[in-house]
Amino acid sequence: MEPVGSFHPGKSGSSHFDPIVFVKKPRTILRLLCWVFSMVVFSSIVNEGYMNIGSERLLCVFNKNADACNYGVTVGVACFLGSMCFLVLDIYFPTIQSVRLRRRASLIDMAFSALASFLWFVGFCFLANQWQQTTDDELPLAQGSDAARAAIIFCFFSILTWVMNRHCVCVYLTVSVLLCLTECLCVYCRAM
Repeated sequence: MEPVGSFHPGKSGSSHFDPIVFVKKPRTILRLLCWVFSMVVFSSIVNEGYMNIGSERLLCVFNKNADACNYGVTVGVACFLGSMCFLVLDIYFPTIQSVRLRRRASLIDMAFSALASFLWFVGFCFLANQWQQTTDDELPLAQGSDAARAAIIFCFFSILTWVMNRHCVCVYLTVSVLLCLTECLCVYCRAM
């Protein structure tokens, strides 16, 4: 019986990477969505999230609160880099021989996804609150309003994608553990 599952090491030197199969996986699609959504959030804030009205000092379009812009950019960049790293990890995951390293990688992935979901939820609430408090007098000619709305909407979409990503990892871990337990049970039954 061939071992199957995420905690069983791949055969050394025989793992063939197929990019088309890889891109069609639900986890890969979710990671790419997380990557794109975080890029939209931080790039919209960096490009049009600041304005200067009558001074050289840049003001954030979210109620002139620099913390709102800084939070959106920081979480966006962190999740952008995190999703890139985990996408690369997904490519190399089948070649990892150590069961302990595979388990650690999956648990780190799950923890990062949970943290990212929480950070995006806080960011969505914070940016929406600050945008609600922004008056028309603070934004002449509605400067940066489309970027602010895009950042808020994609913060919400990021919550959903990171939660689904975490759920995907949990299901993947559960199925893998069940496969390992089933295999151990089969080996034990054969020994009897």
